[in-house]
Amino acid sequence: MPNLRRFKSKHNAAIYHCISRTISGEKLFDDEAKETLRKQLHQVAEFSGVKVITYALMSNHFHILVKVDVQKDVSDAELLRRYKVLYPEPTKWNTAQIEVIKATFEDGGLNAEKLRAQLLARMGDVSQFMKTLKQRFTIWFNKNHNRFGPLWAERFTSTIIEGARNHHFALQMVAAYIDLNPLRAGIVEDPKDYRWCGYGEAEAIGGVMLEGLRLAVSGSEHIEDKALLLATYRIGLLGKGAAAKRGDSKAHRVKPEDFRAAVNTGGKLSDAERLLLRETWFARGGAVGSEKFVNEHLDAYRKSTKKRRHIKAKTFSTRTDDAWQSIYSMRGGN
Repeated sequence: MPNLRRFKSKHNAAIYHCISRTISGEKLFDDEAKETLRKQLHQVAEFSGVKVITYALMSNHFHILVKVDVQKDVSDAELLRRYKVLYPEPTKWNTAQIEVIKATFEDGGLNAEKLRAQLLARMGDVSQFMKTLKQRFTIWFNKNHNRFGPLWAERFTSTIIEGARNHHFALQMVAAYIDLNPLRAGIVEDPKDYRWCGYGEAEAIGGVMLEGLRLAVSGSEHIEDKALLLATYRIGLLGKGAAAKRGDSKAHRVKPEDFRAAVNTGGKLSDAERLLLRETWFARGGAVGSEKFVNEHLDAYRKSTKKRRHIKAKTFSTRTDDAWQSIYSMRGGN
């Protein structure tokens, strides 16, 4: 009988719901730790060729819903680019290693073939993706909290989720289950207000999480209108969250009136609600204003600190018909 804690598909593509918990279930992760894990999640996913559909980062565990594709015909330039994604501000060792990889590819031959195989072995595989993510975060967490030893209680668990376009109800339900985690825990009354879940990030930032939610909504990526996508997902999410959990009278759930309000507004948030979602950007954005204004301050910051070499001013919204698009921040969505 297969190990149900680690069930993997033999097909070219698969969707997995992955869970990992801290040692003894200790609530170790504060806001800074969850923000670091969020950033590392996206970095490792891009390196691994994995698409994050949604996620929820809690104080003692996390849920991640990912689509994993077998990596085919990945060019040397793309392999090098992905490697650099893991090290946005590389150390001297990382910089030297990048040069070694580049030189090996240029020289060709058996060494280049071996290097390609080594890098590709770390891509397109859910186990390698989770291993890299958990190891990188453990190194950061232990270093910043003066601790050593294991951080995670056990090997992660994974469940294969059907995601076919003509039969994606299971995918919708799992995505909603994950995004409703902070609500069920009593942390927020609305999942949009939780900064470290896929839906919360999609509403506040947009970007890569919009691509993930497209899969959760439709089983494909055919909904191009971002406002419609978020509104559609929100109504479905709150509808599922409003349903009482069978046999658990203490379960937190979406208030029926909040679900009705979402239906009445077509799932769209008001400007006031969207402003609150961007509160962190105003408080910790470094500089907020026009793109030119933010870039001027960003350039000065780079010269004085030698940091943030790989970022640029980021808009508060990626929607073309949105007034928020004209407002930029040094912090942006990352």
